[in-house]
Amino acid sequence: MTDISRRALLQYAGAGLAVAASGLLVVGTAEAAGAAEAVARPTILTRAQWGARAPKHPITVLNRKPDRIIVHHTDTPNSTDYSVAHAKALSKSIQNHHMDTNGWDDVGQHFTTSRGGHLMEGRDKVLPSIGQHKLVQGAQVSGHNDHTIGIENEGTYMSVLPPTAQWNALVQLCAYLCDQYKLDPRTAIKGHRDYNSTDCPGDALYAKLPALRTAVARALG
Repeated sequence: MTDISRRALLQYAGAGLAVAASGLLVVGTAEAAGAAEAVARPTILTRAQWGARAPKHPITVLNRKPDRIIVHHTDTPNSTDYSVAHAKALSKSIQNHHMDTNGWDDVGQHFTTSRGGHLMEGRDKVLPSIGQHKLVQGAQVSGHNDHTIGIENEGTYMSVLPPTAQWNALVQLCAYLCDQYKLDPRTAIKGHRDYNSTDCPGDALYAKLPALRTAVARALG
């Protein structure tokens, strides 16, 4: 996504999501790291579970694996509502913005992490394609959507870092993707700004990417 669409989403999602007190849910446990030979899939809310709309047109599935995982931030308010209901509403608001405002066929990114640590499937057919070792062509990094898989992280991370639950969810998801696609996290995990002119995923989160690569490598065993 471009900075323009991302900043427009700031207004769209900020107005549509209520803030309420809720406990943290840390996605994934030591079991999610699995044995050395495999990483179990973390809990991911499917499109059906968060109430996704059907895409306008069939989504393209490429007969290849991604070679890069792109880390984004949504550039939306740093909500303190950590509930699953908020996470579902977040996914709906992103999809509505991408389809109705941007005119895209569907959600641009492959996955979304909420600040409460919930993981959501994004673009249509993403979860089935992973099991087939294929790549859904997204709309999340201009000029590189044919070889990358994108993760949106709810929030604005120019000067602050994601909450612990969200960070844990991001680590587990990246570890799962690296295991499924046989990627080396030291070279595969990149920030949006590595490919496009943007401040995404925020200065603070971008500076934390080396630590993310290390944490993912540790989870892989």
